[in-house]
Parts: sequence; structure tokens; C-alpha cells
Amino acid sequence: MRRPLVAGNWKMNCDKQESADLIAALKSETLKEGVEVMIAPTFVNLAAAVDHTAGAAIGVAAQNMHQNASGAYTGEISGAMLKSIGVETVILGHSERRAYFGEDEALLADKVKAALALGMQVIFCFGEVIEDRRAGKHFDVVAAQLKGALYDLDEAAYEQIVLAYEPVWAIGTGETASPEQAQEMHAFIRSNMAERYNEQLAQNVTILYGGSVKPNNAGEIFGQPDVDGGLIGGASLKADSFAAIINAFPV
Repeated sequence: MRRPLVAGNWKMNCDKQESADLIAALKSETLKEGVEVMIAPTFVNLAAAVDHTAGAAIGVAAQNMHQNASGAYTGEISGAMLKSIGVETVILGHSERRAYFGEDEALLADKVKAALALGMQVIFCFGEVIEDRRAGKHFDVVAAQLKGALYDLDEAAYEQIVLAYEPVWAIGTGETASPEQAQEMHAFIRSNMAERYNEQLAQNVTILYGGSVKPNNAGEIFGQPDVDGGLIGGASLKADSFAAIINAFPV
């Protein structure tokens, strides 16, 4: 079911104390009711984040996980390990994982299935690079990413999946897709899902926008009819700016 959601992806930022301070500062902010809030600290701070957010209306997500349950995968983290410390949501397919670590749709399909099998919620990221946008291939790229990683799942799986559209050209660049561009792509995603599944599923899935959302543009982006919230990067590293983005949601 669609729901207002704003998630902060902290990426490789904030040590133990900085994470604790940021969570404390966020807890001191007045956040708009009716908007689900999540944060995704780095792996080493996840357990502490779960403790620090206990009793607060702030969820904790992991930034990645391995597709296998266990084994000789040095440096990797399994879904069961995440669940053992109270983390029930994982971000998969982020553009930086795709670009820097070579994650493709086949691998991501395995990761998604592994997370779903454990009963975890998945925030699945996808989106086009600037070359695709300039070539007019952005819709084709997004459709291929969805098909390759998700479209062999049954309808029930989407009760555990949140989609996050990331125009890669607007992440960390200062560029932002216009509200109209965001709406156009989100509407296309729903249309594409309706073709693969049905209109009811397409209208019920939560789709976030991720791409240089700031306090001064969040309200207009979140006000688009097919945008259900945001996956926020740099602006989530300061409690006041993250709170302002959350509170910009028109609910």
C-alpha cells in the first residue's frame, strides 16, 4: 500500500559518535506525523542505531546485503545477520553499488529474493545515467532494470518492496530532475508495472524519488501525484535539513 516515506541514506559517512549525535539531533526535531522515516547508517553503526532509535518513530535500514545466507565471502553481511540485530529493511541496487561494485540485474534479483525470503523489506533503487537521458533512452533503461531484477516475482512480493527511482545524473551533482521530470518517470514506472502485473498493484506500490532533494525543493517534488517520498543522501546528514525535507511532505 502506498505510504509517505522519507529515507536517509548516510552512505560511508558518520563514525560511531557522529551517528549517535545525528540520531539524537533527529529525535529532538518535530517530525510531521503520517510520514514514515528511516535512516541507513553504515554497517558498523547499525546495531547502535537500532538501540538509539528504540521507542522513536525512526526505522533503521541497511545499505546493502549479500545474496547468500553464509559462507566464505570475506567482508560481506548476510540478511540473517541484519535481522539478528533488529534491521528489517535493506537498500538494494543503489547506483553507487551498480557503478563502483559492478552489481547488475542478475545479482540484484538474487539479493532481492534473499531479502524477501527472510521477510525483509527492500528499497530497490534504479535509474538512468546522463548519457541515457540525453539519448532519450531513460524509459527503456528503467524498464529493463525493473524487468531484469523484479519482474519474475509474484504480486505478493510487492508487499515487501519499495521502489526508489534515482536519476543518476542528479545524485551528488547539484542537478535535480524537475518536479515534472520526476512525475513523468514515476508515472511511467506505474504504467510499466501495470503492463507486467495489473493497475491495482501499480497504484499501490510506493515509489520514492532520489536525486539531490533539498528542503527548498522537497515540497514541490513530494507534491507530485505519483511521488510517494524520497531517498535522501547528503541532506540527511544534518538533522535540521533532513527534518525540513520530512516536514515538507504535503500530508
